[in-house]
Amino acid sequence: MNWSRTAASLLGLAVILGAFGAHGLKDRLDAYQMGVYEKAVFYHFIHGIGMLFAATAPNLAKAYRERVCGLFAVGIFLFCGSLYALALSGLTVLGAITPLGGVAFIAAWFFLACSLS
Repeated sequence: MNWSRTAASLLGLAVILGAFGAHGLKDRLDAYQMGVYEKAVFYHFIHGIGMLFAATAPNLAKAYRERVCGLFAVGIFLFCGSLYALALSGLTVLGAITPLGGVAFIAAWFFLACSLS
């Protein structure tokens, strides 16, 4: 998989979702929902940048790159995706998915730390 392209695409999506939240949702979400949405955008950006770093790190073996980037992708999908959905729908049951994405983020960072030479 081309993780550099995936990371760049996810970062572009983060910009779109951030702008949508700032301009399209500012009058539709209450303060709590906007805070959840903004948290999703923030984590989306941070972990997209982490994925881009891992995808381009010259001292990271391909097998490790696949694992780390895959974990970042899963984390963005589960953590950020569940927060976006929670903010937009108000369904608090979606918050049960969020920690799974958080575990994927933590695993990605620690796996990256252990994999760099």
